[in-house]
Amino acid sequence: MSEIIPFESLPLDPEGPPGNAWGRFGAADQLGTLNLLTPAVIVAAAKEIRTGVRISLDWPLSMPTYPSFERDPFHQRIVHRRPNCINDDILTFNTQGSTQWDGFRHYAHQQSKRFYNGHTQEEIEGSDVLGLHVVTEAGGITGRGILLDYATWADEHHIPLAPLTSSAIPVAHLTQLLADHSIQPRPADILFIRSGFTRAYHALSDAERQDLARRPSPDFIGLEASEAAVRWLWAHQFAAVAGDAPSFERAPIRGAHADRRFNLHEWVLAGWGCPIGELFDLERLAKHCRETRRYEFFLASVPLKVRSFSFAVWGRKALIRKGEVGRIPSRLEFLGLIRDVFFSLGCWRRSHSAELGGYFLILWRL
Repeated sequence: MSEIIPFESLPLDPEGPPGNAWGRFGAADQLGTLNLLTPAVIVAAAKEIRTGVRISLDWPLSMPTYPSFERDPFHQRIVHRRPNCINDDILTFNTQGSTQWDGFRHYAHQQSKRFYNGHTQEEIEGSDVLGLHVVTEAGGITGRGILLDYATWADEHHIPLAPLTSSAIPVAHLTQLLADHSIQPRPADILFIRSGFTRAYHALSDAERQDLARRPSPDFIGLEASEAAVRWLWAHQFAAVAGDAPSFERAPIRGAHADRRFNLHEWVLAGWGCPIGELFDLERLAKHCRETRRYEFFLASVPLKVRSFSFAVWGRKALIRKGEVGRIPSRLEFLGLIRDVFFSLGCWRRSHSAELGGYFLILWRL
């Protein structure tokens, strides 16, 4: 187990952003706090297996029914391999939909434009550094999980809960919840917070789900973004943190309500190298924990093993080029090769709008 560094010693890299722990596990490290999941930690976590009950924490890939930000919804196509009686499945989905782990390539410290351990956007585009394949090759996110069932606790304490609005889960409430449920966090635990988002979403009608996706601002419940929150998270030395809400922290993560100094994605993901899980389905787990009065469990979670393939670079570069002018790409199409020049044709839509903004043509050489 890595020696616990006092919060007051942060940032470790004086040239990096506030609160960073860059270099804690070495300058070339790509696992971040997952380094805390040592063999001894896993052996201890395995002792939480007592009944053999297994519970999936995955929300269906088709959820949410209508993704926000004009992201493409899940699509499944079955291909009959005629003349044989054999079928293939082709799945198309956005990795920011349904249950997900935010990897270290996802969100940088916005002012410095640096990802975990100081990596730049150019490095992200030109290599597979910080790819999720590093996590899968290390055995995934496996260890002792703890559930903080805030939704049930809030109901029991008559605390109003509005998961589909921009509302904060106070650290003070989580501290009391830990005591009430006799949960004693250990370093390298994997934290799960049930906010009640999944329950609230399933209660919506189809029309209400469409309206939710069309809202101009992603207003959802989440952990408060504050100095108290980053101190609390650092003190417990979690290997990873996750929840059922879309952003883990209160959303939108940038806005009038947010303290810009303590954006949790910047501190936790880019600063500490701690994976953030979102949109986990914690309903069955919460029910089981309430019935058994045990909120500790063994977790095994392995993200998709995806490297940054060289041929995938063309699409990403095209998206980045359009993103620099605040546009949301739509229907990007790779058309072909004329001699040694590749070209793409597509269209873009105005930010957070269904209005068509224009077309683009991009040419480049390999």
